[in-house]
Amino acid sequence: MIIYMTEGGKYFPVPKKLSAPRGLYINLTNRCNNDCPFCLRDKKIMTDDATLWLEREPTVEEVKTELDKVDFNFVSEIIFCGFGEPTIRLHEVVELLRYVKKIQPTIPTRLNTNGLGELEHGREIAEDFKNILDTVSISLNAATAERYLQITRSKFGLKAFDAMLTFAEHSKKFIPKVVMTVVDKVTPPEEIEQCKKICAERNLILRVRPYESS
Repeated sequence: MIIYMTEGGKYFPVPKKLSAPRGLYINLTNRCNNDCPFCLRDKKIMTDDATLWLEREPTVEEVKTELDKVDFNFVSEIIFCGFGEPTIRLHEVVELLRYVKKIQPTIPTRLNTNGLGELEHGREIAEDFKNILDTVSISLNAATAERYLQITRSKFGLKAFDAMLTFAEHSKKFIPKVVMTVVDKVTPPEEIEQCKKICAERNLILRVRPYESS
């Protein structure tokens, strides 16, 4: 699915009518520069008619066509994600963010990311999101570079952790809300406390996400 909604751990195509507004997810890629062992890519069981695996990456025009079919009266937020890392397709994400802000300027936008887009592209990217992105949610996952690499198995090695935090710092200049996340049952309670300190020192929000295994 290119665009979808979710409820109770289930993914489904956008229905024509809903009882209440909910988030609309845009899925752009299967590719990722991390290889987290707890990732839903390896854990989630999905039916053929409700799978997030893409046979190929959609073009910008294809995504726009899908968005033009949506009744936005039932959309509370537009979230860019992927069954991979969306900033790998940075140009497409930015172009589509501009589009949704043009057609639905009052609906909040969010990017779910591992925060490694600057390493991926070799430059600062946070300013690309100025005035088009309301929230960025960055996977913190761990309190040290060594633990982060153990958890994420990032292709960038030990430098990934500091790069992710640096991206968060850059984002504060251009994106109204910067949220860091950890996953319970993956990050131990004592390490979550360390993550809280890391975020407090940087004036960042920390959210503990529930682990989703199936």
